[in-house]
Amino acid sequence: MSSLDETPTFNLKAVVQETGLKPDTLRAWERRYSLPQPARSAGGHRLYSQRDIDILKWLIARQDEGLSISRAVDLFNQLLEEGKDPFWEMAPEEEAVGLVPLEVGDTLSGLRESWIDACLDFDEQQANYVLAQAFALYPPETVCIEVLQRGLSTIGTLWYEGQATVQQEHFASALATRRLETLLAASAPPTRSGRILIGCPPQEEHTFSPLLLTLLLRRRGWHTIYLGANVPLERMESTIADTGPDLLILTAQTLLAAANLAPVAALAQDEGVTVAFGGQIFNRIPELASRIAGHHLNGKLRLAPDRVEQLLASPGLAPAPGEPPARYREALAHFEARQAHIDAYILEHRLESAGPPGVPIPHLPRANRGMAEGIVAALTLGDLSFLEHDLAWVEGLVRNHEYPVADDLLERYLTLYHQAVSVELNEPAGQLIIDWLEELLKKDLIRANGQ
Repeated sequence: MSSLDETPTFNLKAVVQETGLKPDTLRAWERRYSLPQPARSAGGHRLYSQRDIDILKWLIARQDEGLSISRAVDLFNQLLEEGKDPFWEMAPEEEAVGLVPLEVGDTLSGLRESWIDACLDFDEQQANYVLAQAFALYPPETVCIEVLQRGLSTIGTLWYEGQATVQQEHFASALATRRLETLLAASAPPTRSGRILIGCPPQEEHTFSPLLLTLLLRRRGWHTIYLGANVPLERMESTIADTGPDLLILTAQTLLAAANLAPVAALAQDEGVTVAFGGQIFNRIPELASRIAGHHLNGKLRLAPDRVEQLLASPGLAPAPGEPPARYREALAHFEARQAHIDAYILEHRLESAGPPGVPIPHLPRANRGMAEGIVAALTLGDLSFLEHDLAWVEGLVRNHEYPVADDLLERYLTLYHQAVSVELNEPAGQLIIDWLEELLKKDLIRANGQ
């Protein structure tokens, strides 16, 4: 028999969106044929399971084949009485072919590996089939963390190591995100007092983690408002005024996003809102947390809901970090004023300074933009050493993917960049950046991390 999840999870709106049926039709089928048979929330609202949704899709498919709805219901019940699974008995041949059967006793690790394999094969049907089995065997929170989140982490590592393509990583992310969005759309109304805003700071586009945290908190009954990616600073004050949150949660995965998170967090605390933050960049550079006005949700994402509930139970503003040293602020202003001149110098001198093969011209604007964003972020946060982590990561990426460039490409580029800033940042305010690059090249940090 089918082991599709029978947990009442989805509201009427979600089922309408998923099946295309009108609410009146749904109610009529339930009343006349007792299919499906949704549960009821404490407030009397219909709650459907994944199995209910698949029953509806099965009935629609039979109608498309020419059966009346009453005959389709009779056929469904007949197959059940015969001990047969309607979902497999009546599955179109082209849909059943290629699905890898899963054992009911499959462990989470086995399900995760099966889902990863399906994603790497671009097999959406098999990936969804694996998830259907996982949701039937385990709670949604467990599946989302152990299969989706950890599965995406594994695929991301494979991409970084050159064993998966960016297309495979994007395919898996899209599948996982769509599943979270479906679960969010079907979540029950909040049952607990308190309002939580969750989003990403400017120039942060990675949304899976905040979306998953939103789902975890909603399933605990909290009223969460998901703001999405790239939330602009200039609208945050009005958003706080309109929503009156008890807690604002922000996530950042990159150094640039962490630098952009800092003023958003400071603004929220100035408005009297408790702030929490997290993300991969704070795991990679733990020292970053001390530069943000808020409470760091350190640890694994699965533990974050407990920490959030502690903050809601005992709210309070975190100590505000001090301003970066004056020399950092002066260096930042000077660098931003001269950035275009630095880029022009690199384009003009790249062959002469870097030597053949040099830095390929098509890559230079992107490299310059990334380098400038990193310097601005590190200066904003008050420590240029933060940028070294990103540079080491980029070097590893270049080596793992075996791009057709010189092994010492990044070292060549940094040498050229050091020459450019030595010429263009020729005032005392620029000496901080010049000295840092010089020291970085002396330490040969990038090469050491790449070995």
